[in-house]
Amino acid sequence: MAQTYKEHLQSLLLKDDRVKDEQGELKGNVVKELANKLDENLIETLLQDDKSREKFFLKIKDVYVFKANDFKFYLEQNSLDNSFTNYANQIGLTLNGKFLKDNTDVVLDFPYKDCILEGGQSTEEGLDTFYEYDDEKEDYTEKQSKRKEIFYNTIVAKDEIDRLLEPKAFENITKYDANGDSKPSQFKRNKEGVITDNLIIKGNNLLALHSLKEEFKGRIKLIYIDPPYNTGSDSFAYNDNFNHSSWLTFMQNRLEIAKDLLCSDGLIFVHCDDNEHAYLKILMDSIFKNENFINTIVMKTINPNGIKTTHATKTILKVKELILSYKKNEIKLKPQYKSIDKYDKFYDLYIEGDLNDLNKCIVIKLKDKIKSLGLKFDLKDEKFKEFIIDNSEKIFQTKFDKRVQNDPKYSDGKLYRYEENDGYYVYQKRFGLKLSKTIKEVFGTKEVGILLGDVWDDFKLNNLYLEGDVSFSNAKKPEHLIYRLIDMCTNENEIVLDYHLGSGTTAAVAQKMGRQYIGIEQMDYVEDVAIERLKKVINGEQGGVSKAVNWQGGGSFVYLELAKNNQKAIEQIQNCNSYAELIVLFDVLYTKYFMHYNVKIKAFKEVISKEENFINLSLERQKEIFCRMLDNNQLYVNRDEMEASNYGLSKEDIALTKDFYQIKE
Repeated sequence: MAQTYKEHLQSLLLKDDRVKDEQGELKGNVVKELANKLDENLIETLLQDDKSREKFFLKIKDVYVFKANDFKFYLEQNSLDNSFTNYANQIGLTLNGKFLKDNTDVVLDFPYKDCILEGGQSTEEGLDTFYEYDDEKEDYTEKQSKRKEIFYNTIVAKDEIDRLLEPKAFENITKYDANGDSKPSQFKRNKEGVITDNLIIKGNNLLALHSLKEEFKGRIKLIYIDPPYNTGSDSFAYNDNFNHSSWLTFMQNRLEIAKDLLCSDGLIFVHCDDNEHAYLKILMDSIFKNENFINTIVMKTINPNGIKTTHATKTILKVKELILSYKKNEIKLKPQYKSIDKYDKFYDLYIEGDLNDLNKCIVIKLKDKIKSLGLKFDLKDEKFKEFIIDNSEKIFQTKFDKRVQNDPKYSDGKLYRYEENDGYYVYQKRFGLKLSKTIKEVFGTKEVGILLGDVWDDFKLNNLYLEGDVSFSNAKKPEHLIYRLIDMCTNENEIVLDYHLGSGTTAAVAQKMGRQYIGIEQMDYVEDVAIERLKKVINGEQGGVSKAVNWQGGGSFVYLELAKNNQKAIEQIQNCNSYAELIVLFDVLYTKYFMHYNVKIKAFKEVISKEENFINLSLERQKEIFCRMLDNNQLYVNRDEMEASNYGLSKEDIALTKDFYQIKE
């Protein structure tokens, strides 16, 4: 059979690895983006092909002009894409008439995403959805037929959003302390009736944040998050491969509710890299307002040495990440400092004697004192460092100052305390600056330090993946970073929230520093990594900032899971290892769980699932179709429906959920 032009074009485009997906199929949205940019390689590929040159180029004398609009129109009309895109688009969201996954624009006025898929009611004829094999596409495509029932169109409807974002029930509620794990009888509360337990919540973070709203609105002092960076290449378990529009929508949904949770003097810090920094800054300006922007912190993440330098001739090496910081309203920050590597030799004078009686003291050269002790001027020498910190009141430098030069009180040239400020001396009619003025607290210890600005380059970067005594090979942030943020912004017992908890660094440091914390994480590793890490913290783990805060162990936290409904079905689908297992599971799906309202179950069960073409699809494609047939508004159990017997929640978890939301019997 002769190859159609569509097949010819598809094979032509697939020579470019940039437009292939993981299964080697064409990503039509990437082709459209390249066409929008008038990509040189794409145009050259089309121009060198006789059929494509005739179809998409206009010859004017000896010059060929690329008809970009004709090319993009052809892509749209012929659904030139991978085998599943058309199906996904049919139940996806649109932005200015374009599906989000096909959209290359970056805007700030986003529709909701991430499970908020349903639309407004219409009294017009609705549509049923079914699947039919397309010989030309060699895949199943979504088809629709009319039915005279109410149909929800693709406009996001408020009642559907409200249902999705209703508070959720909790299950598997467990308390951990030094005695191990136990079932709590109730949550601890302060005199204002607010929960004081540390909380770790497993589940979708958007829905978990909305479940916190009634209890914690306006009560969170600090939010720190390290979300997926949208790099498309991270090995981190998050879906780290959104396009700009989808990623910003994902972020906006969560940032808006996060702002509601912050107290009036609260702050939020969002970790990112250059891939989305500029877009995220504009988005956060629109949510938190530009006047509440504090600064962008530059954090050094790697040392440019070793194998990394082999790329130096091809690019400027990336050695940093960024942290955007915003306040809710007004705030007061505790200044932060970093230690100095080299001793400032201008502090060259030393006072011998009892400082309580300066008349009996003598001033000598510091170098003579250091020499007599057998020390070197080197801050890396612990004995030298200990000496100058312990004697920082006796070490000073002098400089000319008219205030003391012309004051008759100091005319004899002796050593005096400066009367206007006891932090200084006057010696030989010169102003004397004490070294003690430069002794600062850095990560809980006294150091010779300077004020820290917006470049944070003093973190130890080696072996971070083992910090906290749990292995987490990628994206783990240093405990000292979180220590600095918490120390700068909060007091004891104030609440810290991290809704991209990852390995649990934020919670671990908050526990050690006596702050209340809430951590949210959806990935299964929360139990093997974050929970295990916090159990070790309770038992006195001594890594990270433990020595800086004199951590000896203790405390507790409560682990909760959003009670799963359709989320269980998704997990069962993902755990299937074959087509046969999927087919057996389908009977469970449509009898036990909530299917999408317009899926024709009977047609799929009796016809489509038995066709050879469906059977020959890859297992991942089959799983995708199964997941799409589920109603994503029913992923978790709503609080107000939790007592229905079909959900199977235990009496203890129902009672504790009621206690969490302060529901009286």
